Amino acid sequence: MRILFLTENFPPETNAAATRVHERACYWVKWGHQVTVLTCAPNFPHGRLYEGYENRWHQVEEMDGIRVVRVKTYMAANRGTLRRTLDFMSFMVSAFTAGLFETKPDVVVATSPQFFTAVGGWALGAARRVPFVFELGDLWPASIVAVGAMRDSFAIRWLERLELFLYRRAAAVVALTGAFKKNLTDRGIDGGKIAVVINGVDLWRYGPRDKDQDLADAWNTHGRFIVGYVGTHGMAHGLTNVLDAAERLREKANIAFLLAGAGAERDALVAEAGARGLDNVIFMDPQPKERMPAVWSLCDVALVHLRHSPAFEEVIPSKMFEAMGMGLPIILSLPAGEASAILAEDGAGVLVQPENPEALAAAVSRLHEDQAVRRGLAERSLAAAPRHSREHQARHMIDVLRAVVEGGGGRAAEVPVPDAEAG
Repeated sequence: MRILFLTENFPPETNAAATRVHERACYWVKWGHQVTVLTCAPNFPHGRLYEGYENRWHQVEEMDGIRVVRVKTYMAANRGTLRRTLDFMSFMVSAFTAGLFETKPDVVVATSPQFFTAVGGWALGAARRVPFVFELGDLWPASIVAVGAMRDSFAIRWLERLELFLYRRAAAVVALTGAFKKNLTDRGIDGGKIAVVINGVDLWRYGPRDKDQDLADAWNTHGRFIVGYVGTHGMAHGLTNVLDAAERLREKANIAFLLAGAGAERDALVAEAGARGLDNVIFMDPQPKERMPAVWSLCDVALVHLRHSPAFEEVIPSKMFEAMGMGLPIILSLPAGEASAILAEDGAGVLVQPENPEALAAAVSRLHEDQAVRRGLAERSLAAAPRHSREHQARHMIDVLRAVVEGGGGRAAEVPVPDAEAG
């Protein structure tokens, strides 16, 4: 198949959407499909160009066999509303325009969380007269209301109408969680056209290993029990709660929290940790994608963390699967829902109430002190990883896309999930 995929985020960016799209596309190319990704010059999350890139109208590169077409956009940091909306809309227009001049695909796919990308994908599908598939990575705009970035208003209600329009016009929807599918069907979207293809981990990339000595030297983690949060430091993640927990554990000198990544809240978190004198919180600069396993290697426990909001009951953070691949016990601090059900079924970690620093500090203390419990969780975490392999999920999604191209988008939910042993 010839697949045209729209995503505003793509490597060398390292957020969840960039990683998911890239890793799945690598498998599709390996299996003989032609994949073109329409994206922008890398600038997330600060709205600043990465070194070696230019913000040009049209530039083409090849990455792991994938044709990558980067278009010019208005760049804004991942904070606020107006400038980010301009960023989103500029990509929608630029990607749509560029897509008109690409070789005609068999299918157009666009991924959220921001669904102006999906608007561009729907318009391209209509203009090129090929089916459009919406990969649903987040329930936007509900999620931006949940984190307080926008209030419920006429604008939000207009965006919700646009959201439903896209779901209805898509030949199929690929939802990252079962809860997302339920949300859509409860709002009148045909469940037969919604396939659930959750996140996963590239097992060849992630696996248990010795601590990376260069990183350990650079960030002073030697001899310390490291609780690692690796990912975006944004409004949705509520990481002030981690500082509160660290403050409660400051007397346990060999316990430290490692916060690795970037995001809208990072500067404020660094400043607040400094003001509180929290020398048990380490802020690691963002690392390139290929260094993520090395970052995880420093950790004794993985922390997956979100704010206390009902909107996040439906989220399955991709980082929990990376932690499983590394064989790490997991502390999951988010509202009980689909992610906590997976964690409980796999026996890979413990769930703590979100935005409850006492509960988080207690969970960290227990795992620090009880090596047998920690070892058991780590063993079950590693054993669960193959059930969540990226290759397995990539095969399921390509089967959905094939069904759409063959005219079966309305039966996307019936596409069988491949056996995990088959990849």
